[in-house]
Amino acid sequence: MKNLWQALMMVRRCDRWSFRRRVLYVLLQSLLPLVNLYVLKLLIDTISAGVAGQTDAMAFLPYLLVMVAVFLLNRIVAALNRINNDVLSQRLIDYMSDIMQRQAARLDLCYYDTPSYHDTFHRAQQEAGMRPIQVLDNFMSVGGALVSIIAVVAMLVTASWWVVVVMIVAVLPGFFVRLYKAHSIYAFRRSNTQAYRRTSYYAHLLTSREAAKEMRTYRLAPHFRRLFVELRAQLVGRLLHISRRLGMADILCAVVEAVAMLSIVYLLARQAFVGAITIGSFVMLFEAFRRGQGYMTSLVAGVAALYDSRLFVSNLFEFLRLEPTVLAPEEPLSMPEEVATVEFRDITFRYPDMQRDVLSHYNLTAKVGEVTRIAGENGFGKSTLVKLLLRLYDPQQGAVLLNGTDIRRYRPDELRSRMGVLFQDFMRYNCTLRDNIAFGDIDNPAASVDRALQQAGVDAIVGPLPKGIDTELGRMFDGGQELSMGQWQRLALARALQSDAPILLLDEPVAWIDIAARQQFYDTLEQLKTNKIIILITHT
Repeated sequence: MKNLWQALMMVRRCDRWSFRRRVLYVLLQSLLPLVNLYVLKLLIDTISAGVAGQTDAMAFLPYLLVMVAVFLLNRIVAALNRINNDVLSQRLIDYMSDIMQRQAARLDLCYYDTPSYHDTFHRAQQEAGMRPIQVLDNFMSVGGALVSIIAVVAMLVTASWWVVVVMIVAVLPGFFVRLYKAHSIYAFRRSNTQAYRRTSYYAHLLTSREAAKEMRTYRLAPHFRRLFVELRAQLVGRLLHISRRLGMADILCAVVEAVAMLSIVYLLARQAFVGAITIGSFVMLFEAFRRGQGYMTSLVAGVAALYDSRLFVSNLFEFLRLEPTVLAPEEPLSMPEEVATVEFRDITFRYPDMQRDVLSHYNLTAKVGEVTRIAGENGFGKSTLVKLLLRLYDPQQGAVLLNGTDIRRYRPDELRSRMGVLFQDFMRYNCTLRDNIAFGDIDNPAASVDRALQQAGVDAIVGPLPKGIDTELGRMFDGGQELSMGQWQRLALARALQSDAPILLLDEPVAWIDIAARQQFYDTLEQLKTNKIIILITHT
């Protein structure tokens, strides 16, 4: 129940006034049809009295006008509720997107290295967009049904308590069937999370730009389509088996409800026939029972859906409860203005769920005024050193030191702000060329990018572009211009140089760059090393 309440409060926080209006509209929509039902009784009794000559022929007119007014009001409230729901849904989508993005951004890289995290994130992502609003819908459905049922019971007890008892008992089998179905579907989806993720992966390979070349060159599309179709067929087949089995139980429940309706209508008809109740009362009680069954069904469906949502919304909160392991110290030190040395001291590190150490008792010292080169074969752990220095991970043993001080004594965000980094798998942002460079110093968006642009040799790229430095890059959006990998790498280098940070980390910085541009790059490093610590990673 705690998770359901938290989900409901999420909906309330995203738009308080829309939430309150939703409650008011549901309350009105629950009561107005029953008001109309009572007015219908008065209308029929008045007409019956008029036929018998006991009242004026036009005495029914006020009741007719009230019925029309209530009908019109109910339709207006329904229209306002639909508009309000649209507003609330859109606000919730934005609110939940923000929560999910913030949580993903605060978690450490180590989470991304474990399949269990991807399972958790996948389940949460599936539920984040719809479950909180469904929880609200379910609560409103249950609340509205309860209000309506109370009013219906007040009408039906005038005939007999047995009518109320039969109405309630008749829907209980359907209630338990729905609960069992909700549990079965949840258990199935949770146990098959990786299978669902595989179907998403196959679909991504078949539709993404980055995979398109190899899909066509190696004729892989039929293979992955077959894998997708086969896996989806297995999943759908199992789901349909559950659905068919419980569908037969639903049919039996419907039979029970039909027998209950037959019994009650027979009882009411006999009372009307012997004059125990008026024709208007018969119509009201019959309609009240019929609607009461519908409200009970809505109540059962709402409670079952809340149980279903309780199971699935736990996936969302399972993700939101994850906590980062790379934490700022309780009393962080201020970052030094100048950094003279970076030292890796007796570093041992392995990635999550790996059986071997990537680095074992590794030592290295880098000093200002030098270009510290780290060379080695693939798998040597060169790129891992960059991640450890950025404190994207913490080593299992040893320490990374700045000016002799363990980097774990600084705030991670302040530590990273003092480093310019060119990753081996650098990002290619589908934004303007200016933005691609300016992202290197996002806290100073007004800073000029001219210096970094020239140091990285990007100025030669700008000339042919239709809008110069403000040209949109990439082919994801209209008007975007594609660059070669070498040009993209120079752009990533400019991003690393933009902040003019005292530490410069370059992982395979010339892998895509031509010979002439490489020489310019090394000349730039000679100029920069006088006041920077430069760590240059290359293959042997």
